Amino acid sequence: MSKGVNLWNKAKQIIPGGNMLLSKRSEMFLPDFWPSYYSKAKGCNVWDLDNNKYIDMSIMGIGTNTLGYGNKEVDRKVSETIANGNMSSLNCPEEVELAEKLIELHPWADMVRFARSGGEANAIAVRIARAASNKDQVAICGYHGWHDWYLSVNIEEKDGLNEHLLPGLSPKGVPKNLAKTVFPFNYNDYEGLEKIVNVNNIGVIKMEVQRNDGPEPGFLEKVRDLATRNNIVLIFDECTSGFRETLGGIHKKYNVEPDMAVFGKALGNGYAITAIIGKREVMESAQSTFISSTFWTERIGPTAGIQTLRTMQNQESWKFITHQGLKVRNLWQEIADTFKLKIKISGIPAISSFSFESDLSLEYKTLITQEMLKKGYLASNLIFLCTQHSDEIIERYIDNLIPVFELISQCENGRDINSLLDGPVCHSGFKRLN
Repeated sequence: MSKGVNLWNKAKQIIPGGNMLLSKRSEMFLPDFWPSYYSKAKGCNVWDLDNNKYIDMSIMGIGTNTLGYGNKEVDRKVSETIANGNMSSLNCPEEVELAEKLIELHPWADMVRFARSGGEANAIAVRIARAASNKDQVAICGYHGWHDWYLSVNIEEKDGLNEHLLPGLSPKGVPKNLAKTVFPFNYNDYEGLEKIVNVNNIGVIKMEVQRNDGPEPGFLEKVRDLATRNNIVLIFDECTSGFRETLGGIHKKYNVEPDMAVFGKALGNGYAITAIIGKREVMESAQSTFISSTFWTERIGPTAGIQTLRTMQNQESWKFITHQGLKVRNLWQEIADTFKLKIKISGIPAISSFSFESDLSLEYKTLITQEMLKKGYLASNLIFLCTQHSDEIIERYIDNLIPVFELISQCENGRDINSLLDGPVCHSGFKRLN
């Protein structure tokens, strides 16, 4: 048994859930065999605790590293910050520079607040928007973190977030008096949103601009108009989508401006920095409530954010990862067609995924992860593209994926999938691990 598997089994006994992020649990990939821990990461390569090297064709730090792991330019600036001191009784000037840069990229915005994780940034945005609107009720569409305000959807409607995150999320521990403060609506369902607004005293609409499918013609424009007509604060959650199709929010692609936007993940290329930007009349409401944290004032995050934006701009990284994502999607479809497999491809090009139209889709996902791991790849049915995913790397990845699709084709024609799996099937949602 590998060092990583042994350590993961130990971790599950002393850390509730095994780790800090559901999306990195071994059971989400390959139970009993996923390497779980890394010793080094560089470019799009990851080394495990046994010094096995893998090419990361999967989640790339859950989308944090669009410039690849250990980008020299970003790391150099961070190293300079560490040498000069990361924390002080005074404020770091980098947060002002980063705020100016984000406003420059989004001329509709006037002010910025910073945090260090996506969940807390979304909670900050909702707090500010509620203060600005003087209304408690929020309409949501998408995944917006783990905080009480969001999970309150599931207090009465236990499957309310199933279409927005993962099935099986329990609101246990969330105060029951938060029930009926947040209302989910489905993407591209304008009529559903309009009904929620007409029936409830909605003060905030919070939504992802795009995750799986793109907006139908006029959808985002109608949401914007609905918010304006009803004095509702419109927040675009760009934690995942930001900096992947434009230098900034993906909403720039659709020419629809929110009142606030939230950025995370790619903003610091692996270093913790998130941002909430917005119009002055909304953002000023932050001063009428209490939002404050010691470690939001450390220097590494803003330093990394500034250099990441510079490097992105110099490389036009968003264009490259979109191009490479389209290439991967086309190749997935080609090999699926070759073996007469039905797949559905989803997501923006830089965050592409596919699913098999089969009752055995989870088994097939597990088989892909299992077989690709043996060939030196971290892979499943989801890929976050980075600037280190060259044509050569993609072509070799596809060459190794072809035989796995052939095995899946055989299973669709009668071969027993269980005879090919070395262990349990991966999880699809939230489950207790012990």
